[in-house]
Amino acid sequence: MANILAFGDSNTWGLIPGTKERYPWGKRWTSIVQDKLDDGRIIEDGLCGRTTVFDDQLRPFRKGAEILPLSIESNYPLDAAIIMLGTNDCKTIFHANSHIIGKGLELCLDELEKYIAPEKILVVSPIKLGEEVYLPGKDPEFDKASVAVSKNLRQEYEKIAKRRGNQFLAASDFATPSSVDDEHMDEKGHEKLSAAIIEKLEEMQIA
Repeated sequence: MANILAFGDSNTWGLIPGTKERYPWGKRWTSIVQDKLDDGRIIEDGLCGRTTVFDDQLRPFRKGAEILPLSIESNYPLDAAIIMLGTNDCKTIFHANSHIIGKGLELCLDELEKYIAPEKILVVSPIKLGEEVYLPGKDPEFDKASVAVSKNLRQEYEKIAKRRGNQFLAASDFATPSSVDDEHMDEKGHEKLSAAIIEKLEEMQIA
């Protein structure tokens, strides 16, 4: 049985848009993938607010590259990994463009590749932020520039994955953020993303 680490932020954890609650098993994409795997185990490691490399002074312990070694070792051995980070890196507090966020992603990949072959790592660029994500009642930690940066992550991540020999999938090709908060996927988004990931895992001869 293949052990597959799913490392990400709130859209991997399964946050229900506009709440602090989590989609139940069978609704979040990680669990849908698990239920459809013939011979594999998804290890869920999603955390709300997680970044690639940025320390969030408002929310500690969210730095992905720092936490990854612990997650890898505690779940060892791993046969494959899915990594979907970058949305929180777009927050105004970090002032990061897509190139810098890509550098952060690479530090995460460096950690994964110490234990997992590059071709067994699936890099998933996150969904785009909605145009009104920064409005009151949604998430003012973002602004208009954040939305623009989120749109550029697909191209940046694809370029990185191709250069490093990783697999690539763009979540934004299959899912959009809910209009409730312009940041998180609804149930349909989780379902569509899970189908795309299952197909990709089959291509990778993991599922």
